[in-house]
Amino acid sequence: MSVTGVAEKWVEEAAGLTRPSRVVWSDGSKAEYDALIEAMLRDGTLLPLNPRSYPNCYLHRSHPSDVARTEQLTFICSREKDGAGPTNNWIAPTEAKSKAGALLRSSMKDRTMYVIPYLMGPCGSPMSRVGLMVTDSAYVVASMHLMTRVGQVAIQHMRRDDDFIAGLHSLGDLSPDRRLILHFPEEKLIWSVGSGYGGNALLGKKCHALRIASSQARQEGWLAEHMLIIGVEDPEGRVTYLAAAMPSASGKTNLAMAVSHLPGWRIWTVGDDIAWMWVDAGGQLRAVNPERGFFGVAPNTSPKTNPNATAMVRSNTIFTNVALTPDGEPWWEGLTPSAPAGLADWQGRPWKPGDGPAAHPNSRFTVLAEQCPSIAPNWEEPQGVPISGVIFGSRRSAVVPLVFEAFDWVHGVFLGSAMSTETTAAITGKVGVVRRDPMAMIPFCGYNMADYFAHWLAMGPRLAKPPRIFRVNWFRRDAANRFLWPGYGDNVRVLKWMVERIRGTGRAAETPIGWVPAPGALDTSGLDVTADGRVLQGLRPAAAGADRRDARHDPAALRRLRRRRPSHRSIRPDRRRFGAPGTRAPWSGRTRGA
Repeated sequence: MSVTGVAEKWVEEAAGLTRPSRVVWSDGSKAEYDALIEAMLRDGTLLPLNPRSYPNCYLHRSHPSDVARTEQLTFICSREKDGAGPTNNWIAPTEAKSKAGALLRSSMKDRTMYVIPYLMGPCGSPMSRVGLMVTDSAYVVASMHLMTRVGQVAIQHMRRDDDFIAGLHSLGDLSPDRRLILHFPEEKLIWSVGSGYGGNALLGKKCHALRIASSQARQEGWLAEHMLIIGVEDPEGRVTYLAAAMPSASGKTNLAMAVSHLPGWRIWTVGDDIAWMWVDAGGQLRAVNPERGFFGVAPNTSPKTNPNATAMVRSNTIFTNVALTPDGEPWWEGLTPSAPAGLADWQGRPWKPGDGPAAHPNSRFTVLAEQCPSIAPNWEEPQGVPISGVIFGSRRSAVVPLVFEAFDWVHGVFLGSAMSTETTAAITGKVGVVRRDPMAMIPFCGYNMADYFAHWLAMGPRLAKPPRIFRVNWFRRDAANRFLWPGYGDNVRVLKWMVERIRGTGRAAETPIGWVPAPGALDTSGLDVTADGRVLQGLRPAAAGADRRDARHDPAALRRLRRRRPSHRSIRPDRRRFGAPGTRAPWSGRTRGA
């Protein structure tokens, strides 16, 4: 494999620090992948699954303390603390390298160092970026085969000798006390030690494609976002492309692969997690999916909730921390109405009802995107797809309505910046706590969040026709704690209204928070929901007031960004528009067709 001198020198430096017994360059071939799988089957890193029902599928069980992203141990090591901002953890670069260097020194002794040249983005795309990662984990190498484009294809996309993001990863001893995930944006460098979990160890994913890429995007005038990309096809065959930001485990993958419950409508999957977006020469916002595969949450994925995903993972898939049936098949909560007898839980222990979750709540599947039945024919188009709408969605049991539309681009940026969600198992810590997660980027923005908002605002004037911006919440509950909206394939009803709004045919009512579907505008045919949307769309003043009080006391809220927050009339809460006493309540406003 032909590589540059700069790349070779960096690999030599990494090997000098970690002292592996040998160095192997990954070529991305099927033969290499098969050899890695065979080696991991021999040493117990992987377990084979039933070859008849799940051909070429395997189970990996991680260390019990290494099951999710560890945000408290994830740092942005910019030269200046203000560059990272108050929503990121920060360590000065020299201190970070000193601490991590001690953990990495000789960490690969008696191990193999794998060198992985990888490409993020479609082959031939002007947006694609190269990474060069070293690791001592065969599981990581195999997973990178599925999640990125590995081998000579990456080297061929290098524009200069130093045109790559360097990533050093070592499992270390997997101790949480000796775990660090470090990002050096000015140096285009990532160091990760002490974890084998995907979000911490597959450096092409969150580390490169979001934290480092978002910093690059700010400097170069584009956006690296925690977003899915879908195409919504109407009965006439017209496809409208949307991007949607949703925190982990908030329905993003289910929406990306949804099977429509409306006749004649179809959802095409372009990507389920990350979008790189830019403004083309004509002022159109375009997007590519930089990944090659899916690293999806298994629990609650079923033929009912996500039939495309369950079909996709029936072959050539690596499962992590799911349960195992006596027949050698993977199982997780929500896959079937009840658990089969004789399960082994995610740690390999015999399981019975009442023992707690059989599969870890953050158990995962890793699989090539091309296996998805709903994958868009043009998902690897080098020039990307045109984005006509942007969605911000989160998991809120109260307060946030089912759907509403921003008044304009700036108001939409405000809505995204004020987004909050209830925490899930995708990160370590408490579950169900409301936290502020602007644009679903709190864990992934590689620079000061206030500057991030300003960057979004600056994109607006460059757009000939800015995408419409929407806010959604599939997870609102009633007084009996039941979901108000059926979700899943019925979410296409909300997408249909968005498409109609984009085309200028959808009816909406003006409210203090934005445009909501006018009575009868949302297609609820066949659903047992309140026809005019009052339950789904209503705002309870008491709940909204409590949410505002919660925001004031939330250390991650916008108030922490006050010193650098963009100055703009629509960023400052407006008493008239945002529901001060005396203003009209939602559903008392004017109705418009566009």
